[in-house]
Amino acid sequence: MSGKKTIVVEAPAKVNLYLEVLSERDDGYHEIRSVVVPVSLCDILNIEATEDGRIETITTPSPCLKDIGGDCVEDSEGNLVTEAARLLRDKTGCQGGVKVNLEKNIPIGGGLGGGSSDAAAVLRALNDLWALNLPLEELMAIGAELGSDIPSLIHGGMVVIEGAGERVSALSTNGLEEIWLVLVNPQFEVSTKDIYTRCSSGLTSEAIPFSSMCSCLKEGDVDKVSQCMFNGLQETVFTKYPLIEIVAEDIEKAGAIGVLVSGSGASVFGLARDEKHACDIAERVQNDSEAPVWTKVVRTLL
Repeated sequence: MSGKKTIVVEAPAKVNLYLEVLSERDDGYHEIRSVVVPVSLCDILNIEATEDGRIETITTPSPCLKDIGGDCVEDSEGNLVTEAARLLRDKTGCQGGVKVNLEKNIPIGGGLGGGSSDAAAVLRALNDLWALNLPLEELMAIGAELGSDIPSLIHGGMVVIEGAGERVSALSTNGLEEIWLVLVNPQFEVSTKDIYTRCSSGLTSEAIPFSSMCSCLKEGDVDKVSQCMFNGLQETVFTKYPLIEIVAEDIEKAGAIGVLVSGSGASVFGLARDEKHACDIAERVQNDSEAPVWTKVVRTLL
């Protein structure tokens, strides 16, 4: 990509197959341990390097988010993409500018890492467009200053994240083929900070051993994976937002082999045996849900 002035990149959503909240840190963040995997729902970023030194981001919700999105917005000051570009420039002394046109396909505030993935994508792209040639580890360290999910999404693939997200290690998936999932969003946002704050008074215990999830993933047994899924934030999310618990129940009734809140919500995902099974689940949820929901069939990107 070096030498090019414009590049189009995809920023995939993620789900947490396992998320344990271990302790609250002195800096206000939480020690976590999680299995993160990207999925085939992606935001699209058209990234153009400029000479004027300006950094701007224009966000346009795609038609698939018409019920939970908005109009085209020039939102440079409040966008994580803009913050990532500015931080990268500050860290390196680069004088370049960038204009990003961001097509949002991932629901905002949905626990799917959309904003973090956008930031990860722009960091990797600008590393080439600005000819910075930073190693991956340095990009990940810069990303960690902006958000706990960003280092894992810069790394890519199925990973284990620890600490406040800054420690990332690849997870062996030799026997695992793609997993089909149904994403369901109740068409409202959830604040990650609020959920972690509410969870602080009762940090999650290890209800299902972390080692069990890793073993099931290595074996490539989706049924066993479904039995090892765990999210220590889930009960807090259900308590604050009973509708999300109803959505989870609807996915289970529709035939998913495993159901879990992703991250801090609001999205819930269900595991399926194959693409057809996933499509059947999505159709049943759309038809049977009493509340309006957004659904998307995706596969994992391993």
